[in-house]
Amino acid sequence: MSGGDVLIDAAGARLEGILQLPEDPCGLVLFAHGSGSSRFSPRNQMVAGQLNRAGIGTLLFDLLTAEEHREDEITREYRFDIALLSDRLIAALDWAHGMEETRDLKLGLFGSSTGAAAALIAAAERPALAAAVVSRGGRPDLAGEMLPLVRAPTLLIIGGEDDVVIELNREAAARMSNDPAMEIVHGATHLFEEPGTLEAVIQLAIDWFRRHLAGTGGHGPD
Repeated sequence: MSGGDVLIDAAGARLEGILQLPEDPCGLVLFAHGSGSSRFSPRNQMVAGQLNRAGIGTLLFDLLTAEEHREDEITREYRFDIALLSDRLIAALDWAHGMEETRDLKLGLFGSSTGAAAALIAAAERPALAAAVVSRGGRPDLAGEMLPLVRAPTLLIIGGEDDVVIELNREAAARMSNDPAMEIVHGATHLFEEPGTLEAVIQLAIDWFRRHLAGTGGHGPD
């Protein structure tokens, strides 16, 4: 395993991240968390660790600076600033494509909560870079008018007990032109805290990314 702590320059904002690359990775997955989470999210770290063991590289990074995160803990304003979050994720995609270690890897996006909307917008804005998207308990509806522009194969994973989010995902999927797949994890609520539910998400994500990230990238940004 190679990699370690990294800094990503996103239009002047310095974003801290953790890059992990197993030997001969079959792709790189960038994580877009939401709802005030960070690169230290136990759930995303668990998902990333399992992806690494499955031979997939991961980039966990903060979509907010330390100061923005502190403000968001009080005001909760940044976590729903989808335009800001998606701009930061696009910058991270460009960064990964430009890095010698990762430039030849196909790139996937794993979005949670509001981060799923950012992931879909980034995929629409960088169709030559984003090769696959997985949403976990996400809010794809917040991607709005960008939804029909997403070309990357998309998997929407929702908890079976997360009724409102199930309906929001169905409505968003109906607006997408890439025929997204939807998987409902029975017995799971929004955070997939119930026994075995996060493990189900991880296996679904591994299968999706293995299917769509195998092979090298070899293409540049539009």
